Amino acid sequence: MRRGFWFAAGAGAGIYAMNRARRLRESLTVEGLRDRAQALSLGARMFRDEVAQAQVDKEVELRERLGLAPPVRADRQLTAGSAPEPTPITSSRQRGTN
Repeated sequence: MRRGFWFAAGAGAGIYAMNRARRLRESLTVEGLRDRAQALSLGARMFRDEVAQAQVDKEVELRERLGLAPPVRADRQLTAGSAPEPTPITSSRQRGTN
């Protein structure tokens, strides 16, 4: 009974180690590294979009609570569910002030 248990445990550990080594080898190929970079890029983009949406939602919530009118952007109002349009950042030299 003991020998059978240790044989099965050794075989299982060997199979697990071989699978881990294969996955590591595949992840270090050019395709594997490219997939990881694409996944990181997608994750960063999704995080950025979620932060922008949460910012809009919170701004709308605060404006409603304070009784302020929503800001008008171009030809539409800012509402929950619409992403804000980015505003360009200019330095004091570009604005003409010092």
